[in-house]
Amino acid sequence: MGNWKMNGSLSQVDGLLQSLLEHITGDVDCIVFPPAIYLQGTQAKLMSSPLQFGAQNVYPCNAGAFTGELSGPMLREVGCRYVLVGHSERRQLFGESEDFVAEKFHHVKEHDMIPVLCVGETLAEREQGLTEAVLERQLEAIAGRNNSAFSDCIVAYEPVWAIGTGKTATLEQAQSAHAFIRHFVAEGDQETAAELSILYGGSVNAKNAQSLFCMPDIDGGLVGGASLDAKQFVEIVRCIK
Repeated sequence: MGNWKMNGSLSQVDGLLQSLLEHITGDVDCIVFPPAIYLQGTQAKLMSSPLQFGAQNVYPCNAGAFTGELSGPMLREVGCRYVLVGHSERRQLFGESEDFVAEKFHHVKEHDMIPVLCVGETLAEREQGLTEAVLERQLEAIAGRNNSAFSDCIVAYEPVWAIGTGKTATLEQAQSAHAFIRHFVAEGDQETAAELSILYGGSVNAKNAQSLFCMPDIDGGLVGGASLDAKQFVEIVRCIK
């Protein structure tokens, strides 16, 4: 998955998608998340291609007086299949609470799209030994009393201290967090846990992707900056094979 964040222009998006289409085949699930203003153009460009796309954000209401927001039905109408929820930038910069993230998560599922739930700890929380406690809190907000909450979704573990910093969790740190997430889900539903895709995000690049993807509980990557460079992103995608 490539999260483009607030980057790009019409010409850049068109060129990036064209380059990806020339190299991405259907044997790997590959999804890009362009800025909302480019979603409809992305839909037209990717029609009948193996490359898929999703939205970076959603508001958990079908319609209403929410200036500047986009609803699940709107995203569904332009062909979105995936929606990011709970990204650390939304939590930290825009003050999104655990309850609000959960509302978004379930809103996405209600409209037959796949939420990509982002979870992860800050550097201070990591240094205090709170990684698992933070992950449990973030996952519990989604699960509540619903044992099947994590069916038809994707979880992305993103240690906040590694996002855009060039720092990457060690293989042991990443695997440990992913294993914890899978164990948490398994306590509610073992079959869902076995099928759940858990992605690693946090300065993923072509040099570290192969080692990360070899870990037993790391099923892919949620890539930030490197996804804006078609060559780099394709090299990362190839590592999943």
